[in-house]
Parts: sequence; structure tokens; C-alpha cells
Amino acid sequence: MKPKASVLVVDDEEIVRDSLASWLEEDGYRVDTAPDGPSALAKLAERAYAILLVDLKMPGMDGLEVLTKARPMQPDAAVIIMTAYATVDTAVQAMKQGAYDYLVKPFEPEELSLMVGKLTNAQALQQENVLLRKALKRQCEFKDMLSKSPKMEAVFELARTAAKSNSTVLVLGESGTGKEVLARAIHAESLRREGPFVGVSCAALTESLLESELFGHEKGAFTGATGSARGKFEIAAGGTLFLDEIGDISPKLQLDLLRVLDAKEFRRVGGTQLIKTDVRIIAATNRDLKKLVESGTFREDLYYRLNVIPVTLPPLRERKEDIPLLVDHFLAQLRAEMHKPLEAVSKEAMELLMAHEWPGNVRELRNVLERAAVLTRGPILTPLELDLTPPVVSGSPGGAAAEGADSLREMERRHIVTTLKQHHWNITRSAKALGIDRVTLYNKIKRYQIREDE
Repeated sequence: MKPKASVLVVDDEEIVRDSLASWLEEDGYRVDTAPDGPSALAKLAERAYAILLVDLKMPGMDGLEVLTKARPMQPDAAVIIMTAYATVDTAVQAMKQGAYDYLVKPFEPEELSLMVGKLTNAQALQQENVLLRKALKRQCEFKDMLSKSPKMEAVFELARTAAKSNSTVLVLGESGTGKEVLARAIHAESLRREGPFVGVSCAALTESLLESELFGHEKGAFTGATGSARGKFEIAAGGTLFLDEIGDISPKLQLDLLRVLDAKEFRRVGGTQLIKTDVRIIAATNRDLKKLVESGTFREDLYYRLNVIPVTLPPLRERKEDIPLLVDHFLAQLRAEMHKPLEAVSKEAMELLMAHEWPGNVRELRNVLERAAVLTRGPILTPLELDLTPPVVSGSPGGAAAEGADSLREMERRHIVTTLKQHHWNITRSAKALGIDRVTLYNKIKRYQIREDE
């Protein structure tokens, strides 16, 4: 059986303190007493209480002052005010200042027992909910990644296992699925978390620049090399080097990288000294490396050297149950960044988001919400603010995908027509109701060829 909550009784009358303590102890509560406000605050500084039972009228510091000063000391403690001067004003004032409830003296033991029992049950339920939310968050979260999809839960589990090792990880997935975010999460969970995380986009640089970026260079190694410079392999020492878009590197750099992975040493461009390296490699690509190996454009030995622990991120269209979770997460970010009261997306907007194919995956979802957040004038994002390019349809125009695209456009059109009718085609009021400006509404009317006689 769980121990019952601790209660602090604060009353200037000794007989009242002793009676209340006796009643509560009979119900199994652990009870302390205090004869005045300062004594009560001293006890609050020493130990935590679930419930404070405080008399309203006391010499010196009254019950409301005790309530005010106790709040920051123990914000989770519930306060019950006792008063023989029951008026609406005192009750309202106590509740406004954070009291849970109040009791009118004199009261029966049963009344006190019922109120305290109801309160402790509510506190226990609240604590249970907090623990459940924390457990759910742990299941749905891997550092900065959120998901409740079984596919992503498997990814998180594999990533956590990979983080404990020093082995090379190859992250595979479409553009925008969060490959770098996963790489950073693996680093943050690893034994190298205190070391640097250094990322390089292998597709963004020419062969010579990427070589210098990775391995560094000595003075005079090439035109413009006026001094020596460390490369990413040196900068990432003791940490993690993230090689993004690894499938785009040239054959020469493939060989150089293979040598580094095998020998754990390299030379700077234009240098002769061998430099030892101590980095953990996480590589990523949105390309099919197996096909590149088969076509002869990617070294098979490097592929196997990188593919020690492969982790594949599923596209967003294969885990659409995550969209509401991600929407809440991104709206919280945008709310903080933009200082706008962004509360949620409307039911119709969520239907649009769930129906979209997301070729740009999580990155596209974030961009769509950011644009909508800029355009909206209200706390709720509506279909009118969402800029969703209809999915590319293969085959006949009468296919299911085409019907889906048409239904999305038709949904937005109907929403606009309904709003215009409700406001008797007053553009200003309609735009305000839709949370957009008048110019945007005019553009929508023109795009959907909406006529007033509809």
C-alpha cells in the first residue's frame, strides 16, 4: 500500500491544530503543524508537503499571505484555505491566488476527509499522467527526432545500439528525412558526445576543395594556399565526422577515404607528415549505393567499409501517423521563433497535410508550416495558408492520385466559398475570418475561378 500524502496544518488556535492533525492522522496522512505564517514557511523550507491546510485569519501573516509566499517555494503543493468569515470575496481572492478550495469553520471531520481524499486522488492521477507522458516521450523521441511509427521506433532502437559502439554508420534515406539529425543524435548518445560533431557536404564542393576540406593542406599546396590549414579529420578528433551525400564523391577521394578508414592516418594536401586520426565516421546518402557499386561508379570495398551499421530512414509518406506529432513539434518551434500565438492547425488543414505525399519529407513539412505561420493572422493554420504542390501523377489523369489532388484543391475551394457566403462576399471580413490578407484572398478567388453567383 502506498504511503499517504504529507499535510501541513497552519492555524493560530492550538485546539484546532491538534483536532485537525488527529483527524488526518486517523486517515493515514503524515501531519505537521505550525502556529503561524513564519513557522509554516520555515517548515516549507525544510520538507515537501502535498497539501497545506491554512487558516485565513491569523495574527501577523494571514492565510492569503502564507499562500502567496508558499507558491514559489512549493508550487506543486495544494492549498486549502480555512475560514470562519466565509464571503464570496475571500473565496474568490483565495482561488485567484492559487488555492485549491476552501472550508468554512466549523466543519465536520467527514467534510475534511472527503476534500483531502479527493485532492490526494487527483494529485496521484496527475503524477501518474506525468510519468506516462514521460515514458511515452521516451518511446517517441530520440534526441531531436520524434515518431510513434513502428518503422521509426526500429530506427531509434538500432541507432541507440549503434551509438554505444565506435563502428561506422551509414544512414540511408530520401532527401529531407532527417539523416543529419539522426547522425547528431547518434553522436549525442555515444561515448564521444563530449567531442566535436563536424559535418561535411560531399556534393557541395569540387574534388580539390573537398580534398582540402577533409584532409587540410600545407602552405603552397595550391594557388591561394598562403598558410597551412587543418582539415575536418583533424578538427573532429575525438568526436564524430559526418560525411553527407557520400555517394557523390569522386573515385580519387573514394580511394583516399578508404585508406584513412583502414590505416587511421592521412597526409594533408601538399604535406609529407602522416597524421593519426581518431574520429567516428557517420556517412549518409540519398542514393542507392548498391546500384552505384554495380555500375562501377562507387568502390565496392569502400561501400563495405562504410556499411558496417546501415540505418535506413523511411520517407514521411510511409509514416503519416507521425504528421500530427511533427506538426505540434514544429508549431512549438515556430511559436518561439516568431513570437506568434500559433496554437494548432485546423481539421481541414490537417486533412490536407495527411493526404499530401511529401516528396521533400520532414524538411518539406517544416517549410510548409513555416510559410503558413508567416502568412496567418490568427492562432489556427487553415488550408488557405498551406502551399502544397499537388503530387505528380503517373498514368492516366483519371487515376487515384489525380482524384486525390483534385479533392485537395476542391476542399480549399469549398472552404473559401463557404466563408465568402457567410460574410456576404465582404472581402475584408472574409479574409480576416480565413486568417489571410485581402490580396491573398483575391488571388485564391481568381485561381479557383470563384463567382459571386455561386
